[in-house]
Amino acid sequence: MSSYLALLVPVCWVVLQLHGHIVVAWSPDPTHGFISLPLSNSNFHIQKPYDLPVSERYSFIDGIHKLWVLSTDKPHSLTSHTAPRTEIRIQGYDYSSGVWQFEGHAYIPSGTSGVCIMQVFGANRTATTLMLRVYNGALMYYRSQVIVDDIYDRWFRVNVIHDLRAKLVQVFIDGELKLAVSDRGGASHYFKCGVYAQNDSSYFMESQWKNIKVLKLPD
Repeated sequence: MSSYLALLVPVCWVVLQLHGHIVVAWSPDPTHGFISLPLSNSNFHIQKPYDLPVSERYSFIDGIHKLWVLSTDKPHSLTSHTAPRTEIRIQGYDYSSGVWQFEGHAYIPSGTSGVCIMQVFGANRTATTLMLRVYNGALMYYRSQVIVDDIYDRWFRVNVIHDLRAKLVQVFIDGELKLAVSDRGGASHYFKCGVYAQNDSSYFMESQWKNIKVLKLPD
């Protein structure tokens, strides 16, 4: 049997079963019905190795955010014991209720591996509700489930919907629902993207992002 079964629903709603979850998804455009919130440079806080200037691990040229880090880099603060990262932390849109969405187009060059490229921060017993990681070209949910087999060297669209009312996280790649999982609780959340070293990371890690949006479903 197919991993999910789509049932006919009018206009932009699809009810489906994905990996055992019955979910309601926005289709064919996951942003349908959402309001795109204003973003400026002040909403993009760059977290990078604390001993380096931003320009040595981040650039923004022709609308493309390029973020890179080395496995030997320092953490993002003197007091942190986490792995190296260069990430955009979306600030100004932390949320604790409602239905929120992150959208962006990502590009991962071949060779980048063992890295988180996007996360929904905040949970009860862990730091995050969602991590999208790359291992040897596969886009994965943490390291437990493959979402897309091969994402190297091409642009792909990422949409992540976090529905706190339903306690559900949905991941769309190029407009197709690929993952639906329960969230992990937590009082407050925000979105991040870039490169954050994980287990078995490559020496050099890079991701590029463009057309980043934060959206919210009207209450």
